[in-house]
Amino acid sequence: MNAGITGVGRYLPENVVTNLDLEKKMDTSDEWIRSRTGIEERRIANDDMDTSHLAYRAAAEAIKNAGISAEELDLILVATVTPDQPFPTVSCMLQEQLGAKKAAAMDLSAACAGFMYGMVTAKQFIEAGTYKYVLIVGVEKLSKITDWNDRNTAVLFGDGAGAVVMGPVSDGKGVLSFELGSDGTGGKYLYQDDYIVMNGREVFKFAVRQMGESSINVLEKAGLSKEDVDFLIPHQANIRIMESARQRLELPIEKMSKTVHKYGNTSAASIPISLFEELEAGKIKDGDVVVMVGFGGGLTWGAIAMRWGK
Repeated sequence: MNAGITGVGRYLPENVVTNLDLEKKMDTSDEWIRSRTGIEERRIANDDMDTSHLAYRAAAEAIKNAGISAEELDLILVATVTPDQPFPTVSCMLQEQLGAKKAAAMDLSAACAGFMYGMVTAKQFIEAGTYKYVLIVGVEKLSKITDWNDRNTAVLFGDGAGAVVMGPVSDGKGVLSFELGSDGTGGKYLYQDDYIVMNGREVFKFAVRQMGESSINVLEKAGLSKEDVDFLIPHQANIRIMESARQRLELPIEKMSKTVHKYGNTSAASIPISLFEELEAGKIKDGDVVVMVGFGGGLTWGAIAMRWGK
């Protein structure tokens, strides 16, 4: 039994914060942010909207898109490092809000690679025949752990949610291969104290190396070559990191998803948000080989090669 994506959804807060808005609050500039990150604006949730609210909007859309009811879900996985509170988990809150009465629920914490970890976890349950439909949500309200006085990190992050329903798909479709990894020795480079703390130089070096390597590794595991790739969806952290992965795969620029300019780094939400937008734009078609790759605090990373379609 092959596991693949059968429905997608996403939600972004309405409040747009531009680089020019940040210029008024801190010692930075639109040119400085754009040239180093590719970010032009980001979405910031209001105080009365927490992580679970973002997750619900994206999840409901993904379930509808999959053509199933919430009652058919067997498992809910939420990838986040910004839950409403330590417990109950966002996934349990979502289970109640959706009315997914038979679904088990748990949160995953692998930072920006969390959505990849969620998809791989879902794959195991589906292919084993244990569960049929699994909802995976990548969601963050990073604004609540961002130090708005730190110009090096405050310009990077945004809030948002992306979701997919995974289930059985036809032979040859779905997840073809994956890679998950971690390096705890790098935990000191990206972590949360009261707020997000990052050694940008070290994280950049790690990400440039790992994004390219993991993308190549999943292709090799799937018996594919760089020429077989139809579309790349990298974690939307920094345009220079994303470009390094694209160049490693020797892909033309139009075959790489780019939403970082609109939404900034939304951590676990960035890959599913980008997937939704590229599908909506008609850039991913049935039978296409898609590579998704992400990295995050931990340090963690994950990549998936899949053939799109049901």
